[in-house]
Amino acid sequence: MVIIPTYNEAENIKPIVARVRESVPDAHILVADDNSPDGTGKVADELAAEDDHVKVLHRKGKEGLGAAYLAGFRWGIEHGYGVLVEMDADGSHQPEELPRLLTALKGADLVIGSRWVPGGRIVNWPKSREFISRGGSTYSRLLLDVPIRDMTAGYRAFRKETLEGIGMDEVASQGYCFQIDLAWRAIKAGFHVIEVPVTFIERERGESKMSRDIVTEAAWRVMSWGVGSRVNKVLGRKDSRES
Repeated sequence: MVIIPTYNEAENIKPIVARVRESVPDAHILVADDNSPDGTGKVADELAAEDDHVKVLHRKGKEGLGAAYLAGFRWGIEHGYGVLVEMDADGSHQPEELPRLLTALKGADLVIGSRWVPGGRIVNWPKSREFISRGGSTYSRLLLDVPIRDMTAGYRAFRKETLEGIGMDEVASQGYCFQIDLAWRAIKAGFHVIEVPVTFIERERGESKMSRDIVTEAAWRVMSWGVGSRVNKVLGRKDSRES
């Protein structure tokens, strides 16, 4: 199941659903809409009425990317899906690359579509945005002592067992931080995480949800996790995220 969280993505949701259906015809799609005032939920309902591979999860309001994905993960697991994929609605994640992520998942527990490994690239980003993304990944990798190059990537394929094993009920982070949190939890729990290169294309329609608050939350939470983990090691205590 491909989970696509939406908030004011009425212009984007129809083309991205069509591209997913063409790229991986057997996949089902769950649109998790946060009561978008622009009518995204209604467009998604129309798509679902025409195609039984499309489902819609209507949420009561805008609660953040992390909360939308967690709700989607739970819905997918409850309905028997064994693989759950994160994908943005704005076209920045190319559905045409999804088969490569799914193929890689045959030998992994979590596959991350990475911009910062050889072969990965970005299109139409300003240098300031690239600096924030690269810097955030490097900052997280060093503080948390993990080998992942693109910690903030949002194009991912999970096995159901991975999500069940990382303590989803304890996740409270959002945005950039949510992606860092899940990747670190997976590494700590002993799951096999790999990165495959993808091309990330800046959205052409709609507005980015990135904000200063999201970046600030990520910086503080990652510092707290990193310091806490090091303190636990010094004191000989088991990290709460380790299996």
